[in-house]
Amino acid sequence: MKQHPISQPQPQPDASLIANTALQAFFTLSEHWQLSTREEQNLLGSPAKSTFFKWKSEKTATRLSRDTLERVSYLLGIYKALNILLPTAKAADEWLRKPNTAPLFNGQSAIDRMLAGSLIDLADVRRYLDAQRGM
Repeated sequence: MKQHPISQPQPQPDASLIANTALQAFFTLSEHWQLSTREEQNLLGSPAKSTFFKWKSEKTATRLSRDTLERVSYLLGIYKALNILLPTAKAADEWLRKPNTAPLFNGQSAIDRMLAGSLIDLADVRRYLDAQRGM
C-alpha cells in the first residue's frame, strides 16, 4: 500500500513584502502614465491622505487592504495588456487619455472610466483589453 506523505502547512505569504512590491509597482506605473496625485489616490481607492502620502514617499506598508491589492492588480494587468497590444510603450501610455468610441467608454478615455472610483471600472477596462488580446 502506497503511503501518503504528511502534508506540510503552507507558509503564509509575507504581507509586508506583498504590500511593498504592490506599492513600488503602482508608483512606477504612475510615472509611466504621468498620473497626478489626485488620480493616484483615486485609483488606489482613496486612502486617507496621510496614509497615501506615506505610501508615496516610502513606497512601503506593513500591509494593504484586499481592495487596494485588487486595484493594483487590475492596474498592472491593464498596463501589461496595453504594452502587448500597442506597438510602443509611448503609444501604450498615451492610450489611456485618448477618447475611445468603444461602447464601454462612450467617448471617454480609459482613464476617465477608471477614475469613476469603483473597482468594477478597473475590472471593466481590464476585461475590455483582455478581449482585445483575444483572451
